[in-house]
Amino acid sequence: MLDHDHSPQDLVNQKMVQNHKEIESIIKGESFIRDDQNEPRDTYKISYIIHFLLGAGNLLPWNALITAVDYFGYLYPTKHVEKVFSVAYMTSSLLILVLMLSWSKWNQTMSLRLRLNLGFSMFVLSLMVTPIVDWANWDQNGTKVKSNATYYVVVASVVICGLADGLIGGSLIGSAGKLPKQYMQAIFAGTASSGVLISILRIITKASLPHTPQGLKTSAHFYFIISTTVLILCIICCNLLYKLPVMQQHYTQLVQEFLPCSRRKLRDVARTIRCPAFGIFVIYTVTLSIFPGFLAENLESRVLKDWYPILLITVYNVSDFVGKSFTAVYVLKSTGKATWGCAARLLFYPLFTACLHGPKWLKSEMPIVLLTTMLGVTNGYLTSVIMILAPKSVPSSEAEIAAIVLAVSLGMGLVAGSVVGWIWII
Repeated sequence: MLDHDHSPQDLVNQKMVQNHKEIESIIKGESFIRDDQNEPRDTYKISYIIHFLLGAGNLLPWNALITAVDYFGYLYPTKHVEKVFSVAYMTSSLLILVLMLSWSKWNQTMSLRLRLNLGFSMFVLSLMVTPIVDWANWDQNGTKVKSNATYYVVVASVVICGLADGLIGGSLIGSAGKLPKQYMQAIFAGTASSGVLISILRIITKASLPHTPQGLKTSAHFYFIISTTVLILCIICCNLLYKLPVMQQHYTQLVQEFLPCSRRKLRDVARTIRCPAFGIFVIYTVTLSIFPGFLAENLESRVLKDWYPILLITVYNVSDFVGKSFTAVYVLKSTGKATWGCAARLLFYPLFTACLHGPKWLKSEMPIVLLTTMLGVTNGYLTSVIMILAPKSVPSSEAEIAAIVLAVSLGMGLVAGSVVGWIWII
């Protein structure tokens, strides 16, 4: 709505002043933080909670799949299940993100609401594939009937999950890039919470179910059923989100500021945020080459035995959640410092290598737990900082493009980390 106390020319002049300030900040290499004093109020933090839940739903299927890898390993012992799942999921997700970035009219063809509903529905359907295939392929004696056909069906469901991940992740991150910073923080804290939830479920099933084919089947189905329940809740919430007055005000303002994305604008935005985008790429290349493969397969403990990798993965997930939640309290003011912090994470390679091949005291549990904690905290905090600041370092009309460029960089880092983990560079 127009303010009746100001003429249209006054509003144009105010907008020109705001854009001038934004461009000045960009030239100085600073993050331009738009004035939030006039932002609509989120009563009872309902929209924040919904964004948190949607972020959790976006990563929950991947966490469920990778946590159930013991069961898939039993079903298909000759296949490199964990690595195949990683590459299939990450590459299909990246494909969708690149498509969203290169197709300039995607956000006009499909509304955000439609994209979220479609993505979460794809998640639900793909997660139901494994239980349905299992129930159809167990004989009367309780023995699994194994075949290559079922393996390829499961891998296809993982690919569909990856496509849904790219669609939801790109849409959520792109939308949050234009919104106040707390919504981006909520989404990424939500993604980390899904890892914590699955880790807790993994500990419960590990402690209560026997390590038998039936026990592995029950635990895997438990992850998928819980995940599907959360995803159905996400579908309800992403439709409720549009009915909240605070979000209606935000979306109305965003529609007024929307400008079509040209190839030239895309190149300009990518050039502006190239350093934080590279930082995001490095973060996830390092993380995915170490977690979960290295932590789950390369380390052993005489004391904790087969509990060791489960506890290490739980430590990482909790640390990642702490890092992403801390940005609700304090955010670095410079993307440059955050990018240097991302580059410094390359030190984890020699540090973990030393723990694997170095002196005996470095191979003990405490150094590994400390390094895993640092890996998780730095991953969570630096990711959240860059994803909050970088979209604010461009004019508001370009914030969505910037956020999707960052999402593509994140996806490229996930693929690179999966490939590096495959060849075991450490």
